[in-house]
Amino acid sequence: MIKTIKADGSEKEFLAGMKKRSSEVNAEVEKTVRAIIDDVAARGDEAVKEYTARFDCPDMQYYRVPDEVIQDALTNADPDFVNSMLNAQENITAFHTRQKQNGYMMTDESGCILGQRVRGLDRVGLYVPGGTAAYPSSVLMNAIPAKIAGVGEIIMVTPPMKDGTPNNDILVAAALCGVDKIFMCGGAQAVAALAFGTEEIPKVSKIVGPGNIFVATAKKLLYGTVDIDMIAGPSEILIVADDTANPKYAAADLMSQAEHDKLASSVLITTSQRVADETVKEIERQVADLSRKDIINTSLEHFGIMDIIEILIKKSKCLFIKIHIGHMNRNFINIVIIVKILCSLFSENNCTVNIEEPICSGYFVKGAKSIKLRTVGTNPFKERGFDNVLICSAVENCGVYIKTSVKLRHLRILTV
Repeated sequence: MIKTIKADGSEKEFLAGMKKRSSEVNAEVEKTVRAIIDDVAARGDEAVKEYTARFDCPDMQYYRVPDEVIQDALTNADPDFVNSMLNAQENITAFHTRQKQNGYMMTDESGCILGQRVRGLDRVGLYVPGGTAAYPSSVLMNAIPAKIAGVGEIIMVTPPMKDGTPNNDILVAAALCGVDKIFMCGGAQAVAALAFGTEEIPKVSKIVGPGNIFVATAKKLLYGTVDIDMIAGPSEILIVADDTANPKYAAADLMSQAEHDKLASSVLITTSQRVADETVKEIERQVADLSRKDIINTSLEHFGIMDIIEILIKKSKCLFIKIHIGHMNRNFINIVIIVKILCSLFSENNCTVNIEEPICSGYFVKGAKSIKLRTVGTNPFKERGFDNVLICSAVENCGVYIKTSVKLRHLRILTV
């Protein structure tokens, strides 16, 4: 279970372990991935199908999912689920439309005409997890900004389920976003197929989307053959809480990232021993009914921590920032965070309004996408506010969702 410590310097060992975890290169994984990449380059679809049968399921229903199957999934989907996806789609579109850049033309003093043309790539590949866990939200968060940026064609790869069928929720999200083609394959073999192109899977100019260590390693090794969004480390979350925080929601938010991966890290920093103790009890209560409880427990045991401090605002100035940051306290606008890496920042100030929401509502529903983020120890090859595929948040454009009536101008976000 998650460890509880006090801020007396003992947390340094934990932080050192986290940094080592994120930066270490797994030689065996890289060796395996290189072999898969070379095999796909040589044998194309035949190799991709063999690896899919070996790693995912021996008898998949389709290789390329027929268009009518995708539309049937949307037609037969639960109306409440479709409405939720449409609501998220509307918010994501509204948020990222404002980030779109336009070209310009200018004439200098000598009469020379200069300019810049900003346009989307012709074709990109979208990797969508679908093995140990399926996340239709990742379809929306990558496909919608790509459409806004003007990408001509989106090719999606996603692993089949154990019974060989596609995940219907992912198909629904893809149908709503206008994904052009879907192939049932995942892992390093799918990344390689997108990078090189096969007889059936088109070659793309850029690959985006989250995945496990094999996917991340394949993207790293293939960068240069194909452009990529980033090399993602394990998922991470940091909750900053005072004595007004709701332990039920703190526990749920910590587990929302712990469930992703045994290497995921969940951290709670609080001024309240009571909040820490009750959050531990809530985790024990909630995790018992979850299908991914083994992954959650392993993650929290090795890379989870609760840090009890005396003064919240002083501690917050020296935090290393994580992939998602949530604040559960009454003095949120007085907290100054030095944002050293790209992140999403959410406030759950339940003292201002009477509605409480989990952090995941911010990055799944409110519009600020959380896919193209970098985590501690990993860096994107490009730090730009806009690239030719996706509209994405840069360090100085950190996505902020504050569930409170306090005006945004009172929030100070510093970047270094």
